[in-house]
Amino acid sequence: MAPDWIRQLGRDDLSRVFGTTTVTRAVTYQRRGAVHGLREDQDGVLRATVYGNRRYSTTVWSQAGARRTPRRPAGLATSCSCPVGTLCKHAAAVILHAQRTAGAATPASGTPHTPATAAWENLLAPVLAELDSASEDRSGTPLALQVELAQATTAHPTRLRLKPLVRGASGAWIQTGVSWADLHRGYASARTDDRHRAALAAVVQAQAARSPHWYHPGEWVEATALGPAVWPLLRDAAHAGVALVTGRGRRSVRLADPVELSLDLTRDSDAAITLAPVVDLPGTTAPPQLVGDPGHGLAAGDEHGMVLAPLTRPLSKAVTTLLGQAGRLRVPAADSERFLTAYSPALRRHTTLTSSDGSVLIPEVRPPHLGLTVTFEPGHLTRLRWTFRYAVGQVTHDVPLLPPRNSQDHHAGSPQPVVRDPDREEALLSSLDILDGAPGLRIPLPGKARLGVVLEPELTGWATVQFARDVLPALQERDDIDVTLVGEPLSYAEVEDGPVVQVSTRDLGPEDGPDDAETREAGVNGDRDWFGLGLSVRAGDQEVPLRDLLTALTRDEEVLLLPDGSWFRLDTDELRALHRLVQEALALHDGADDGDGLRINRYQAGLWEELVALGVVTEQSERWQRTVGALLALEELPHPDPPGTVEATLRDYQLDGYRWLSFLLDHDLGGILADDMGLGKTLQVLTAAERLRAEGRLSPEKPLLVVAPTSVLATWQREAARFTPHLDVMALTQTTRRTGRPLDDLVAGAHVVVTSYTLLRIEEEHLVERAWGGVVLDEAQAVKNHRSRTYQVARRLRAPVKIAVTGTPLENSLMDLWALLSIVAPGLFSSPERFSTVFRRPIESGTAPELLDTLRRRIRPLVLRRTKESVAADLPPKIEQVVSVPLNPAHRRIYDTHLQRERQRILGLLDDVDRHRIAILAALTKLRQLSLDVHLVVPDAPASARPSKVDALLEQVVELAAEGHRCLVFSQFTRFLRVVRDRLQAEGIEHVYLDGRTRDRPRRIAQFTDGDAPVFLISLKAGGSGLTLTEADYVFVLDPWWNPAVEAQAVDRTHRIGQDKTVMVYRLVAEDTIEEKVVALQEHKRELFDKVVDAGGALGAPLSAEDIRGLLDVPAGLTS
Repeated sequence: MAPDWIRQLGRDDLSRVFGTTTVTRAVTYQRRGAVHGLREDQDGVLRATVYGNRRYSTTVWSQAGARRTPRRPAGLATSCSCPVGTLCKHAAAVILHAQRTAGAATPASGTPHTPATAAWENLLAPVLAELDSASEDRSGTPLALQVELAQATTAHPTRLRLKPLVRGASGAWIQTGVSWADLHRGYASARTDDRHRAALAAVVQAQAARSPHWYHPGEWVEATALGPAVWPLLRDAAHAGVALVTGRGRRSVRLADPVELSLDLTRDSDAAITLAPVVDLPGTTAPPQLVGDPGHGLAAGDEHGMVLAPLTRPLSKAVTTLLGQAGRLRVPAADSERFLTAYSPALRRHTTLTSSDGSVLIPEVRPPHLGLTVTFEPGHLTRLRWTFRYAVGQVTHDVPLLPPRNSQDHHAGSPQPVVRDPDREEALLSSLDILDGAPGLRIPLPGKARLGVVLEPELTGWATVQFARDVLPALQERDDIDVTLVGEPLSYAEVEDGPVVQVSTRDLGPEDGPDDAETREAGVNGDRDWFGLGLSVRAGDQEVPLRDLLTALTRDEEVLLLPDGSWFRLDTDELRALHRLVQEALALHDGADDGDGLRINRYQAGLWEELVALGVVTEQSERWQRTVGALLALEELPHPDPPGTVEATLRDYQLDGYRWLSFLLDHDLGGILADDMGLGKTLQVLTAAERLRAEGRLSPEKPLLVVAPTSVLATWQREAARFTPHLDVMALTQTTRRTGRPLDDLVAGAHVVVTSYTLLRIEEEHLVERAWGGVVLDEAQAVKNHRSRTYQVARRLRAPVKIAVTGTPLENSLMDLWALLSIVAPGLFSSPERFSTVFRRPIESGTAPELLDTLRRRIRPLVLRRTKESVAADLPPKIEQVVSVPLNPAHRRIYDTHLQRERQRILGLLDDVDRHRIAILAALTKLRQLSLDVHLVVPDAPASARPSKVDALLEQVVELAAEGHRCLVFSQFTRFLRVVRDRLQAEGIEHVYLDGRTRDRPRRIAQFTDGDAPVFLISLKAGGSGLTLTEADYVFVLDPWWNPAVEAQAVDRTHRIGQDKTVMVYRLVAEDTIEEKVVALQEHKRELFDKVVDAGGALGAPLSAEDIRGLLDVPAGLTS
């Protein structure tokens, strides 16, 4: 008993339908006689009872009119009460049993065949049967999943709903005893199958996970809301043995493999294109319906059951709507070409397009390329424009690199593609490392590892060269980049011969003179000190614009590109030096920053010398050659002998100094004689002045004006009378108002007029009005403050040459040096603000140490300095020692009390040092006085607070006097000096006293030099300079001063030429007081002076807030 369609099924057919494993198990079932009660209905439906671990009712039939496929031969359909439900081993066993009982012979191909059991199979069959029985052994009542479809409407697609069922006592599936709520909370009956419960719980938990709020399951789970995730849940449930049923459990549901939904394109007689969905859903003849929105599966059901299948590619929402609204879509013939080129690529991204009758030629869609349009414009300007280029058939679309904000940006009727390939676009953009070969083509992207492409970059200058030379050829070689050129790039090439610098000078007219009013007013030379400076650069046969060259060098660019495409490198020593020198020339006279209108002063000969070393001199002013050539020859001075009328034998270094001064005077050049103190600077100046007199170049009509401190006027007169007796030296010590005589009468007949800085200020009008043969500023540190009246008058003195004489051209700041140079060499440097910007600040901050070398080169011809150690080998040594003097207890208590009070007061003023400078210095001075003698500040202090320094000094002086030594004792505070004087008188020690109020200074000085007094008490201000006191061999400095140069001058009153004994210097410092901080600050300034003036190091600085904190022993940053 078997229908014909049963006879047509072979083993291969059964394996394709059921699977090889299922068929193998079915053979075992059939052989052991598990199939009972086989019967055939009138419709050819086979029914039987199959005994496994339980009894199962199994039905097998052939669907009338069903489409035959390899997966469904003879339209095969099955149903079983087992958990699998359909296409199970029980149904396969029924088919095999029906074939066997019917005695069907094995056909040649594709017909059922049951060969004789092999020996090996007989041995393994029990094992397979045992495993099969175990798989059926359930610990509880089986569960099922009812699947129902809610029919689609225009507004809502087909919905898939799920409900749990349990096997009832009669064997039917019922819903009593199981619910989604119980499964969700884990309350489902423990009598149900564990694997079934777990599989269904996963479904309801997936639904709960999608709910943003508290979830309470209803009777049904809307599986459609789970999206494509529903399919693995259904598959897992089926594999766990959960029966999938429909129609209240009476019909089975089969899960088919993923199917593909395609659109079939055909042309009708009107040449219109019709789009119709096509799908092959095996196991049913019912029309399929889309499941989900967007669609992700298909469902079809009839009276026999339901088939479900996921789509191989889920649809987009737009395509889902398209297919849901109409089964077919018709595109008129007039729009067919636009549809094929603009819209078919979008559809192909979501589904397969076919033309079953071949009436529609579906265009090929090429993967996107990059499109690049390069436009070359004059001035080395290159514009780039990037696009993505899509080709559909023969039609090309360019779209921007940035995608539209949403797909709706392309509305119906737009000729642009609506779908892009972001993965391919990203791959293209990630393959553009070659763009790193030129700047400005790529930028960082937030959150991405790769660099982004600048959409429409503009390249200029060297970037254009790099692009045209290195990047463009590589882009043109790429098959996936379409390059379009607009215009032609230049032939960019490096100049074979390097650039040549050409320099020249020319005379200037009055209108081209210095732009600094002070410089114009500073002397009689005026405009004749200035010359026009010409600079040009040639590369090959092209003139290089100096403005462009300077701009490129300022920007630290590596090359300079010329208009014809040729270029040369800028990273050469010559061009860097040219840039530095031009910037210096511009900065020093406030010139424009483009190199136009350059000027050079005759005192800037060093700058010219360095420029000439870089290139070729094309033209020179005759006057420039005469003036600057002489200045540059300072390395080889002429050797005039001293006049025979000089009654002194000059040492070798003094002879060199005389010749240097003579050279400056011969060429109307100013300078600074900065020899160390005690080397005979006065003698060198007097010798040079005597040469001028002897040659008739120094006359009473234009005498030499010497300005010096009052204390040394007599020294000039005395040394002139001694060494140059033919020089008529007149000391101007009284004002014209007091004498009642005009200045010309007062100085009549004098070759040299000596006056004080005090009188210089008072007699400004008369001294500035008169023309002088020359000006000498002795102890020129007196004019170091360029804001002072003394400086202003000294600068305005009318003379062809000015000489500054000082052993300390720099005391506190590099601006001291600027002040002196601005007087003796006006025009060498510009305004103090510019000098501070160009030199002082960079050197002070340490950001440009190379500028110090530049500064020293510039002043080299104009400054002569020799130290005693370098030129006076026969000078006896000077031994210096700091003696720490502890305060006695009473002195210490009073000092510490005032220290705390003054410290708090000063710290409160440090926020604005400049505004409170006087108050701060007054408080610091009080602390310094307290370190010496508390009675200077607290007159009623107890007598027990004796000044410890006086005791220490007297102890030394008494011993030295007994041994025949003589001492100089210096103090800044005359009140303390008088305290020492009183103690010396009390001890009966002979002494001489000199301070600023002392009258008849020469007599006091002679009293010491010509007498036998062992001690000379001198205030630092009154006797720290201009004196020669080589009779003493011991020096005591009772209180340290901020400026070490002032102390050094005082010490050098005795350690100078003429001294034949070792000089001992003792600096008495009160222990644990502000004096120790002053000494530390002195050492810092002394080191700076040595570096700048003697060795070319950094500069000094005025007293700062940090200096003051250091004096008070307060850490930096602490203000209260």
